[in-house]
Amino acid sequence: MQVILLQDVKGVGKAGTVAKVSDGYARNMLLPRGLAKEATPGNIKELEKKQEELRARRAEDLASAKAMAEKIEKVTVTIKTKAGEGGRLFGAITSKDLSEALQEQYGFEVDKKKFVLDSPIKQVGEMEVEIKLFSEVTAKCKVNIIV
Repeated sequence: MQVILLQDVKGVGKAGTVAKVSDGYARNMLLPRGLAKEATPGNIKELEKKQEELRARRAEDLASAKAMAEKIEKVTVTIKTKAGEGGRLFGAITSKDLSEALQEQYGFEVDKKKFVLDSPIKQVGEMEVEIKLFSEVTAKCKVNIIV
């Protein structure tokens, strides 16, 4: 029996794919638990329509991420903090601090999870921080830490 998977099923396939499974497994396991639905011509057309909508939304998201990356690469985020001797900070600058500063100074809303930091920034100076905006889109943001 062919079924359309509504959720990821280990050993069968990912959500949104058509899989061939035994009749008993489909009737006793997948269909009653809402993990799949029968692959009728109407359901397959509905699946294709949803996948087309997802592709269109993904293309829009990609375009907006590229536009955001261009804007972010043109700006320099300045963060003022306290530091001790040798330019070592009291505390550290984290991705949350960077996200808030970018929002406050330029109005760009970037989630703190998108910043790629090996470790928090603990030194005064200027550096570049990578921001992963989308699966294939990354931007380099200049960050200036001042006392």
